[in-house]
Amino acid sequence: QVQLVESGGGSVQAGGSLRLSCEVSGYTVNRGYVAWYRQGPATEREGVAVTSADGRTNYADSVKGRFTISRDNAKNTLYLTMNNLKPEDTGMYYCAAKAWRGYWAIDPMPGPTNLNYWGQGTQVTVSS
Repeated sequence: QVQLVESGGGSVQAGGSLRLSCEVSGYTVNRGYVAWYRQGPATEREGVAVTSADGRTNYADSVKGRFTISRDNAKNTLYLTMNNLKPEDTGMYYCAAKAWRGYWAIDPMPGPTNLNYWGQGTQVTVSS
């Protein structure tokens, strides 16, 4: 059974930083596709960052240069480091993984229906 548990969300002022963590069990993060998505108060769920087992990454244009996706293979944990946060980054952040392990194009950013496993989310609130 695959489980993803996010943590690290919180409330920060604009310009601040947060690091989200996603502890994964039942799925090896360095052998597949893992990603971060977010959903704002009045927006659909959107991809933020995705990474593949072969080292490819892709980011939403709105977060490029500010967010970094990374993995700790020993801990089987996915991270999202967020710098220079903006109020429009506010939302629930979800960790997700894909069951398919073969080649998968991750550019453009995949829609959420392409991912099979999801965590419960962690809230990020950025105030101006």
